[in-house]
Amino acid sequence: MNNEFLLCDIENKVAVVTINLPPDNRLNTQVYQGLTQIMSDLEANEEVNVIVITGSGDQAFVAGADINEMVDLDTVGMMNLTQITRVAFSTIENLNKPVIAAINGLARGGGLELALSCDLRIASEKAQFAFPEISLGVIPGGGGTQRIQKVIGQGIAKELLYFGDMIDAERAYQLHIVNKVVADDEILSVAKEWAEKLAQKAPVALRMMKTAVNTGSNVDLESALTVEAACYDGAFATEDRKEAMTAFVQNRKPRFVGR
Repeated sequence: MNNEFLLCDIENKVAVVTINLPPDNRLNTQVYQGLTQIMSDLEANEEVNVIVITGSGDQAFVAGADINEMVDLDTVGMMNLTQITRVAFSTIENLNKPVIAAINGLARGGGLELALSCDLRIASEKAQFAFPEISLGVIPGGGGTQRIQKVIGQGIAKELLYFGDMIDAERAYQLHIVNKVVADDEILSVAKEWAEKLAQKAPVALRMMKTAVNTGSNVDLESALTVEAACYDGAFATEDRKEAMTAFVQNRKPRFVGR
């Protein structure tokens, strides 16, 4: 499952995917396509319940897109790259398993877009965040303008997008861009701890939960409630639901099988 730019380790039902282009782990066509493939493979892997995405080294999660690849692209070439980017991030966002971003350094441009496509985000104290695209004469093209406003609201989103200024991990936490800030040397261990805790939950219920939240956020309330009801019914019909409720009555830990 590993390739030149992406490493994957699986342990305790958790897959850790590392973007491996040190020192700044910039995104290029091969990385985008690799992320799409590896996420699809992990979605089908019954030995994986939760995924962590991080960057190699100690400088960057992902410092942004590879401008060297983009600088000479014509309009058609850029349209193709944008589509490849969109597929990669949408695959992560819509994966039927939780994905945690372990943000170990810079998360700029495409790196912040990648983090926003994940379900949960944990940042190291040295992590920094920005959408610097305005300074390059463009706008975010991998979902950044849309996902950031859903997380922090339109007003603050416009401030970050229009000015392109860098913010630190504490400010990102205050804005709810990240769920938790930890010491630099604890970032991966805390992300794995969260992932292993989630991996012990009922897999189908987690899948239904993610579907209800993601789908419901894009429709009106009545439609969202219909989605929630369908997801609830789907979770209720599983063997794991029966096991969980039986275990609760018997005052013991449930044994989930993912069905």
